Amino acid sequence: MRDFSKAKRIVVKIGTNTLTRDGHVDRDYVDTISDQICDLRQNGMQFVLVTSGAIGMGASQLALSENPSDIKLRQACAAVGQPQLMAEYKRAFARFEITVGQVLLTAEVLDHRKTYLNLRNAIEALLHLNVIPVLNENDCVSTDEIRSAFGDNDKLSALVASKIDADLLILLSDIDALYNRDPRQDPTAQPIETVTKVTESIIENAGSKGSRFSTGGMKTKIEAAKITSHAGCRMVLANGRTGNVIKRILAGETIGTLFIPKQRMSNRSRWILHSHPAGVIHVDEGALEAIKKRKSLLPSGIVSIEGSFEAGAVVLINSKAKAVTGLGSVQLKTLIGKH
Repeated sequence: MRDFSKAKRIVVKIGTNTLTRDGHVDRDYVDTISDQICDLRQNGMQFVLVTSGAIGMGASQLALSENPSDIKLRQACAAVGQPQLMAEYKRAFARFEITVGQVLLTAEVLDHRKTYLNLRNAIEALLHLNVIPVLNENDCVSTDEIRSAFGDNDKLSALVASKIDADLLILLSDIDALYNRDPRQDPTAQPIETVTKVTESIIENAGSKGSRFSTGGMKTKIEAAKITSHAGCRMVLANGRTGNVIKRILAGETIGTLFIPKQRMSNRSRWILHSHPAGVIHVDEGALEAIKKRKSLLPSGIVSIEGSFEAGAVVLINSKAKAVTGLGSVQLKTLIGKH
C-alpha cells in the first residue's frame, strides 16, 4: 500500500504552522522542501505545491499581534503576505534553475465548470513547461469568509489533486498522524497507520480546528481524504517537520497516516459531488423516484425553486442529490408544474 514507485504526479500541501515561525516564513524549511522536490523531479515526478501562510505573514509584517478576525483586515494581510510568500518559493527553486508559477483560486473558480476546466488546462501547461505550480486561496478577493471554503487549503489541495488526476496528495502539517482519539485530550491515543474507509467514528474523533493563523485542524484533513478517495488518489498526512519527509514517504516509509481511496469516479461526477450548490430544486416524490431510476427531471415534477442560478450550474435536488441543471432559475420558475 505504501509503494509509490509508480506515482508520477504528486500534490504537496504545506500548512501555515509548518511553513512559518513567529509569523514569518521559515527560509531554511522552504529550502529543505525545494531540495527534496528537485531531487525527486530527476526521477520523472511532477509536483504541484499548495501553500498556506499569506495571512500570517501579512499580519506579522503589519505588526498585528493577534490573528485578525475582520474579513477586510484579513484580506489586507493576504495582499501584503502573498508576494512575500511567493518570493520565498521563487528564491528557493531558483537555486536549481527551476521556475515557479503562482495560481490563486477562489471557491467560485472550482464551482463553475468552465473555470474548473480552465484550471486543469493551466496547470497542465505549467507542468509541460517544467514549471512548479504554487497554488493558494486568493484571500484578498474571496467573497466568502476567508478559509471557510477550504480550511487552511486542505480541501483546496484535495480538489486540485482530484482535478489533475494526481497519484498522491501529501498533507504536511504540524499534526503527526490521524489518531484513534484526540491526543490533546487523551494521552493514551494511538496513531493510525492506514485508513481504508473514513467512518463516522473517525470523523467524531477528528477534533477541532487549528490555532492562531492556521484554520485547518483534523476535520478539514478528513474532508480532504474523502475528496481524494473519490478520485482514486492516495493521501498521506504527516508532520511536515520530519526530516526529508517527502522523499521518505515516496520511498515507502511508514510515516504519518495513509488514506486508501475508494473506486474512482469520473472527473465530471467528482466535480458535481464537490461543487457548492448554487440553489435548490424542490420536487415531488414521483419526480424524486424518477431521478433515482436515472430518468430526467421534467417541469411537471418541480414544486419550487430556491436561489438564483444559471443554466449549467450544480444544484441540490430536495437536499438529497446534486445535479447539473439545463435551465436557469428564472426559466424554471415559469415552467413549474407544466407538462
